[in-house]
Amino acid sequence: MSEIRRVGVVGCGLMGSGIAEVCARSGLDVLVSEVAPEALRAGQDRLTTSLAKGVARGKLSAEERDAALSRLRFTTDLGEFADRELVIEAIAENEQVKSEVFATLDKTVTSREAILASNTSSIPIARLGTATSRPDHVIGIHFFNPVPVLNLVELVPSLLTSELTATRAARFATQTLGKEVITAKDQAGFVVNALLIPYLLAAIRMVESGVASTEDVDAGMVLGCAHPMGPLRLADLIGLDTTKAIAESMHAEFKQLAYATPPLLSRMVDAGLLGRKVGRGFYDYSG
Repeated sequence: MSEIRRVGVVGCGLMGSGIAEVCARSGLDVLVSEVAPEALRAGQDRLTTSLAKGVARGKLSAEERDAALSRLRFTTDLGEFADRELVIEAIAENEQVKSEVFATLDKTVTSREAILASNTSSIPIARLGTATSRPDHVIGIHFFNPVPVLNLVELVPSLLTSELTATRAARFATQTLGKEVITAKDQAGFVVNALLIPYLLAAIRMVESGVASTEDVDAGMVLGCAHPMGPLRLADLIGLDTTKAIAESMHAEFKQLAYATPPLLSRMVDAGLLGRKVGRGFYDYSG
């Protein structure tokens, strides 16, 4: 079983940059893509800042930071992914756009043994696999934000994923990246979001209906249930647009009211109040 050394990451937002960072810190050759030069520059800045924080917090040395940076390359052309042995897609939760990326990677990545993986939070992997001519090599490798800090990876093989692909992906996550793996059935939400999203939506409905304030809902779960972060602050961290997209994907599959998007969440997303990444969601982060 060949060891994966050349990794591609499609997308350099919060998740993509985190995935690229842990891969580079693990000694891998990492190529990162974005759709436009300005997005690529923002992603590079995000990576550089994160590595600098790692040094400041004593999590890695200046030499380790420099070595990680030397393993990172950036591009706006997916055509440069031809030699990759594993490509991890980490773009927005939009099934059509993701499927288009997988169709492009199918034509671009030369090795038929290469794994094409998605970091999707909720979209069934089989649908992405069928956008390619190699669905047996397509799998979900779902990381959690912030990727350099949180140790969990959800591994999501579809009905079409080969056993060898699943084994290689698990070995990559555990032995190469040092993550802990849980395996989930290929259905919307997988394990973590199937539990988490109804909880977040219930908290939003509570604020929406006036049962309690944002601060009191969060304080209740932090102080009363020993959660490290309240549900509304967590939704801000995930991104309210991402939270809404995951909920919609799960509601479309299961048709359960627990997954229905609260009107307040829809209005906030429409207004561009997406959470911490834009400076304002349920809380104001501009200060």
